[in-house]
Amino acid sequence: MPKPTSLNGSKNLISLRLIGLRKQHGLSQRALAQKLQLAGYDIDKNVITRIETNKRYVTDIELKAIASVFNVSYAYLIDGTE
Repeated sequence: MPKPTSLNGSKNLISLRLIGLRKQHGLSQRALAQKLQLAGYDIDKNVITRIETNKRYVTDIELKAIASVFNVSYAYLIDGTE
């Protein structure tokens, strides 16, 4: 059975919001990875690149890590709502 994708075929729902948040905070992908690692999450630059380019599914742990580092809700990352 194939893994689910969004209506446009992407593998995650957060890619555009992740890009926006990262740029809003003036972070490169590498700098974001470093910030996530300092917070205790094993997420490297390649993971961020693959999430942002919709080549990778996002795990619940990664969703939690990204929400925590940017101080946003899961709903914001997934739906764009607060």
